[in-house]
Amino acid sequence: MELFLNLSINGLSTGMLIFLLAAGLTLIFGLMDVLNFAHGGLFAFGAYSGVWVYATTGSFLAGIVGAILTGLILGFVTERFIVKPVYGNHVQQILITLGLMLVLSEMLKVIWGPNQLAAKAPSYLAGSWQLGDVTIIKYRAFIILVGFLVFGLVYFILRNTRIGLIVRAGVMNKEMVQALGINIKKVFMLVFMVGAAMASLGGILHAPYSGVIYAEMGMDFGILAFIVVVIGGMGSLTGSLFAAILVGLSGAFMTYYVPDLSLAVNMLLMAVVLVFRPQGLFGVKG
Repeated sequence: MELFLNLSINGLSTGMLIFLLAAGLTLIFGLMDVLNFAHGGLFAFGAYSGVWVYATTGSFLAGIVGAILTGLILGFVTERFIVKPVYGNHVQQILITLGLMLVLSEMLKVIWGPNQLAAKAPSYLAGSWQLGDVTIIKYRAFIILVGFLVFGLVYFILRNTRIGLIVRAGVMNKEMVQALGINIKKVFMLVFMVGAAMASLGGILHAPYSGVIYAEMGMDFGILAFIVVVIGGMGSLTGSLFAAILVGLSGAFMTYYVPDLSLAVNMLLMAVVLVFRPQGLFGVKG
């Protein structure tokens, strides 16, 4: 029982990190119909910029704020100058965002060097709690809490605010929203910036979780994010949360019990979902 709880906590914390990346991706695709393969690069940039601010100021909170601001700025630049010219063309979106992903990875090496950077949790999040035979690492509990808070906040905004109503209406019929006098292009930009900020937040939270960051981490986690979005259903925030938890838990348990299949389990999950429910677990046909 103790082993089950420990593995569940580890898997849940990993799943929440993936969710922060996948949630922004599914928002961007759900409203804007944009396949952004550079999303992982925003995750990596958030990690590097946040760790740099954290190391410079000594404040982990300042590092989180720095990462979020970096995500907002990069999201604005990416949407305005990279994605905007290729709206409506998925092939061009894939090609140009993959190219941007490579550029962002190389920029990290130019700015911070090619070597891995170490990162550790702040003192107040270091250590663990011992509940009987169950060990709960404080930082992993913190990640789980942040993940659920972000989900709750975004879900509340989408369901109970005017901007959320506009976003949901834009998903259903962009032309009708534009005809009502709402500048849908500004809404697109806002959603893209928020999605990029969520990716950057996931990056800075991942840094102390893994202990090291590296320039290619964006590609690794970007693939996981797309797997989660496909499993959960394109455009479904709830689906992304459920799929991220599923991927995190399956990875934790398979790594312990069947290490040889730990890398393949995510692809297997995605394949099974696509066979029996091509639109994803929470997706809608058409």
